[in-house]
Amino acid sequence: GVLLLVLERVAARRAAEEGKASGFSAGMALVLGALFCTVAGYFAIQPMMDAARAGQGPLTFGQLHAVSAAFYAVKLLLVAALAWRAARPPAGAG
Repeated sequence: GVLLLVLERVAARRAAEEGKASGFSAGMALVLGALFCTVAGYFAIQPMMDAARAGQGPLTFGQLHAVSAAFYAVKLLLVAALAWRAARPPAGAG
């Protein structure tokens, strides 16, 4: 994820220097969103699920599993959109 972010940042910087776009691209937003979903799931949802298995916490294990699945679905859509954008031909080609 970090490598993709660096690659998108380089491409956005290059496009900004050429006057074609700003320094923040849609690809960077997609990568940041996917990274957020991963980090939130690992550092927020997973510890809460461990606590829910032990009978602690305000949410049940099933509720947290649904939240985790939603984060995964959002991440899947973000990565699919990033792959779709990467696979299309460059503007001006053809």
